[in-house]
Amino acid sequence: MLIGLAIVIGFLVLVFSSDLFVRGAAAIAQNFGVSPTLVGLTVVSVGTSSPEILVSLSAALTGAGELAIGNAIGSNIANIGLVLGATLCFCSIRVVRVYLRLEIPILLSITGLTTLLIMDSELSFTDSILMMSTLPIALYIIVRKRLGDDLNEAVGQSNNIEQLPNLRAVGFFLVGLILLILSSRMLVWGATEAAEFLGVSELVIGLTIVAVGTSLPELAASIASALKNHTDLAFGNVIGSNIFNLLAVMPIPGLIQSISLSVDFLYRDFFMMTLLTVMLAGFVYRINTNKESYGSIILGRKIGFIFVGAYVLYYYYLYISM
Repeated sequence: MLIGLAIVIGFLVLVFSSDLFVRGAAAIAQNFGVSPTLVGLTVVSVGTSSPEILVSLSAALTGAGELAIGNAIGSNIANIGLVLGATLCFCSIRVVRVYLRLEIPILLSITGLTTLLIMDSELSFTDSILMMSTLPIALYIIVRKRLGDDLNEAVGQSNNIEQLPNLRAVGFFLVGLILLILSSRMLVWGATEAAEFLGVSELVIGLTIVAVGTSLPELAASIASALKNHTDLAFGNVIGSNIFNLLAVMPIPGLIQSISLSVDFLYRDFFMMTLLTVMLAGFVYRINTNKESYGSIILGRKIGFIFVGAYVLYYYYLYISM
């Protein structure tokens, strides 16, 4: 009874808080002359990745390192397959072309770096330090490059954003973020308690229940952004969150003790995350080559159904391999 109540209340609060969060983030972007995409890549991504960071830190400190790693990789799979896929099923996403020359290559490079570091089937202290030290470098490159571009982009999008005073916009953003984190934790708690009662392993809990639960802020924020026509914020949120998950969430357990990685994790779960990342890049650059729209590209519903379908197939394979 308590578990079911936690899931229902958590979901309702999540829907309410996502609206506040997106309204505040979009208004902040407009008030400071920064594009919603950059806000999505940085501020929103940090905020919606907070549950993953908190869960991984808690899991690592209690000796559940596999759950922490599964949470990071499972969240990245959910971000593309579920969050971006479901968002695209609701409406198309327009992405400014200029972002394709930097953010997508950075995400691909970080995925490649992570692959090289864990090919020995171990997440060591050195691996974790290298991954975490890459994060400020990536953020510096993105922010420095985009601040100059964003002024022109933000002007063209200002008519789609609700006018809010600075104090109110920041208030909406912070209250929405806090409620997002609390409601997602409530949902994760309920789902994890149910999974543990059924005897599911740490890694599987991290890859499924916890990963989906901690990705709920991204899902709620992205769908709310898309429905409010801030589709660039939704896209930036997914890309930014995946970068944070690889460089800030996944390394956490390795800082405490070396973690041995199973063959199943490397060839099933990490491979699936890499495949979805490459698929996203492939779709983006294929559309970009076709010159679909001047200054921007459009990711349509067909791509959304492909991502959601791949996500469902992954879960089916995970289920039958348990």
